[in-house]
Amino acid sequence: MAEDARGQAEVEAQVAEHTGLRRNLGFRDLVVYGLLFIAPMAPVGVFGTLDAKSHGAVALVYLVATVAMAFTALSYAQMVRVAPQAGSVFTYARKGLGEGPGFIAGWMAMLDYLLIPAVAYLFAGIAMEALVPEVDRWVWTMIAVVVTTLLNLWGVRAAARVGFAVLAMEIVVLLVFVVSAVVVLVRDGAQRDWWSPLTGDAGFSAAAVVGAVSVAVLSYLGFDAIASFAEEVTGGSAKVARAVLFCLALAGLLFVAQTWLIALLEPLSSAELAADPGAQGSAFYDAVEASVGGWLHDLVAVSKAIGAAFAALAGQAAGGRLLFAMGRDRRLPHVLARTDSGVPRVALLVSATVTMIAAVWAARRDDGLDHLVSVVDVGALTAFVLLHASVVGWFAVRRMEGPPHWFLHVVAPALGAAILIAVIVEASPAAQVVGVIWLGVGLVVLAVQGTRRSA
Repeated sequence: MAEDARGQAEVEAQVAEHTGLRRNLGFRDLVVYGLLFIAPMAPVGVFGTLDAKSHGAVALVYLVATVAMAFTALSYAQMVRVAPQAGSVFTYARKGLGEGPGFIAGWMAMLDYLLIPAVAYLFAGIAMEALVPEVDRWVWTMIAVVVTTLLNLWGVRAAARVGFAVLAMEIVVLLVFVVSAVVVLVRDGAQRDWWSPLTGDAGFSAAAVVGAVSVAVLSYLGFDAIASFAEEVTGGSAKVARAVLFCLALAGLLFVAQTWLIALLEPLSSAELAADPGAQGSAFYDAVEASVGGWLHDLVAVSKAIGAAFAALAGQAAGGRLLFAMGRDRRLPHVLARTDSGVPRVALLVSATVTMIAAVWAARRDDGLDHLVSVVDVGALTAFVLLHASVVGWFAVRRMEGPPHWFLHVVAPALGAAILIAVIVEASPAAQVVGVIWLGVGLVVLAVQGTRRSA
């Protein structure tokens, strides 16, 4: 009997060795991954669109968006204490709502984690092609995928160290922009009223600000990836919760500061940008070049190219851990749960393969970027809604930890879910169609799994 027990223990130890993750990340590493995925200068690409939509109140848009996403961050902070495991929203929804909703939450988040890195890789390829036009963008895109995948396969700690260096570079470039913008503003004055980034340059419109917030919220997608590393953190779930909240607050501060400054340097009014959609995508770069000089334009472009590739690295790592968690729970093929030296290499390779196919396909099409960008957000937003429902389900309905805190466990998640549903309603028709189709496939998979388990 004792020998049987020892044999069983040895088998369990071997299984744990091949399906367990190694704890070697600290608070700084978590923040690095979160900021890498978000990208400190994320507003660069959407500034013109947001400025036009908000009638010039672009800094207010990011301020409101930060507050809106804070509700989601609070829900993550609550649930990571309940389930400090890899898998993020998949694991949380299982705890708070049950197996079925948990699978759907993971399934919808998977769409986000596989496609957002593809968009980031494509951004890197486009930027590098602009700098070295002799090499096609799809080649640069593939190179970015291969390099960052190798770093992820090397291990989360090694990837975090390289990511920290890249993030430091992005922060330095952002600081150079801030100092240069302040010098120009002091020397030459502002193109718009100093308070216009909060009040608008052509009269304030609350409806216009809300409409722009539905787009700005997408800049924050990625801070939630921090929760995917819960099993690899030293110090417990409290550190993960702090990192989620800190990362969101820091990103919001950086977004508000840079959009305020660039709005004051923008030579075109928000109405002129609205009348010329073609100028919106390059509005940030154009304003920098016109006010500071071409050298800063090129510096920002290089920073964006490298930063985008490493944003994809963080996204790929988070996507691999989501696949790992769903494989470990046998909601996806169990081979995805296999680890080697604490690294979920099988799941990472699957994530990288899908991402590379999507990114290279888009890079070889003139309209590829439009197709990808239009569908990346709806999966994450749907998963976030289920996250908020999980908080209510665990703390308020099931009362698993005693009487609920009514703001943290009912009011905040309800407001967070309402905001996200409004954003989904405002999403592009293409995104909504893809989201419905992906949800439908997930429901079919869930039904087939249920039939097999009951057989």
